[in-house]
Amino acid sequence: MRLLVALAGIGFAVLLIMMQLGFRSALFESAVRYHERFDYDVALFSRDSVFIVRPQPFSIRRLYQALALEQVAHVSPVYIAPAVWKNPWTNDRHSITAIGFHPEDNVLLTKGFDDGRTLLRRQDVLLFDAASRPEFGPVKEAFDPQHPLVTEVNDRQIEVVGLFEMGPSFGIDGNIITSEDNWLRLFPERSRNDIQLGLIKLKPGADAQATREQLKALLPGDVLVLTRQDFIQREVDYWNAATPIGYIFTFGAIMGFVVGAIIVYQILFADVSEHLKEYGTLRAMGYPNRFVSGIVVQQAAILGLLGYIPGLLIVHFLYGAAAKATRLPMYVTSSRAIVVLIMTLVMCAISALLALRKVRRLDPADVF
Repeated sequence: MRLLVALAGIGFAVLLIMMQLGFRSALFESAVRYHERFDYDVALFSRDSVFIVRPQPFSIRRLYQALALEQVAHVSPVYIAPAVWKNPWTNDRHSITAIGFHPEDNVLLTKGFDDGRTLLRRQDVLLFDAASRPEFGPVKEAFDPQHPLVTEVNDRQIEVVGLFEMGPSFGIDGNIITSEDNWLRLFPERSRNDIQLGLIKLKPGADAQATREQLKALLPGDVLVLTRQDFIQREVDYWNAATPIGYIFTFGAIMGFVVGAIIVYQILFADVSEHLKEYGTLRAMGYPNRFVSGIVVQQAAILGLLGYIPGLLIVHFLYGAAAKATRLPMYVTSSRAIVVLIMTLVMCAISALLALRKVRRLDPADVF
C-alpha cells in the first residue's frame, strides 16, 4: 500500500511538472507563430508596440526608405488590428485578429494561404483561420468554395472565400486575413500610410545582421529593425518577463517538484523508521554509512522511475485533451520528457538524502 501511495505521489508530481512546462512551451510556441511563418529576412516594428497582438502604427515611409539599400529585394506592408467577428450561427460577437497585405505578396508561409490569396483581390472577402477557437462557429466544417459563407466583421458584410491554418495563442483566439483594401474598409478610421509591420526580403546572399545595422543607421528611431531571430526573441521575452503568465507556469513546475519531494521524503522517512533495526544490524556488522545510504538512495531512484512512467502516460493523454480543447500546441517532446525524468530523479535523491539523516546518526547500541 505504501508503494502504491508513493508511486501515486510521484506520478502526480510528474503530471504537475509536465503540465506546467507544457503550457509554458505552448505559450511561447503559439505566441511566435506569425513571427516564424511570415516570409521575411528583416522586420520593421513600431518602438511603441509591446507585442504583435496589439501593435502600434508607424509610417509606411520607413518601409519604402529601406529600399534605398542595394541588398533589399522587396518590401511588404502588413496591417494588423483586432476586429469584431459575428458568429453567423449564433450572432454572438467575438474579438478576432485581422491582417491585411498586398494580395500579390506571398507574405505568409502556411497551409492554404498561397492558394487563397489571389481570391482576396475581390471586394469584401477574406480567408478564415481553420484552426481558430470554436466560438467563431463551425466555419471549417461549413465552408464550401461554391457557396461562400457570409458573415459580418466590424458590422460590415463580408464573405469567407478560403481557409488557411495558423492557430490561436494566449493573446489571439482566431485570425482572418484579407487584402489591404478590404482591411481598410473594415477599419475606415485607419490610414493607408500607417502600417503595423513591415517585412523586408533581401537579395540572395545578403547578410541580415549587417542589413539590420545599416537600416538602424538609416531610419529614424521610431521603428525597431529586427532580424527574424530578434523578432521571435522579443515576443518570447515579453510573455516570459513582462507578463505574469510565464512566471506562473514556471512557479507551478517548481511547486510540483517541491510537492513530489515532500511526498517521497515522507514515504522514505517512514520506511527508514520501520527498518532501523535492520540498518542498525548492517552498521554493527561493519558496513559503512555509504553502503547503508546507498540502499535508501537506490530505493528512491526505483520509486522515481516507477512513478515517472504512469505519470508520463497520463500526461500524454492530457496533452491531447488540452490541445483539442484550447487549439494550443500541446505535445510531449523527447527533450521535455528527459528533463522531467532528470528532475524526478533529483527530486527523489534530495528526499532520500533528507531521510538519511536519521540513519547517519544511528548508533547500533541504541537500537538494540
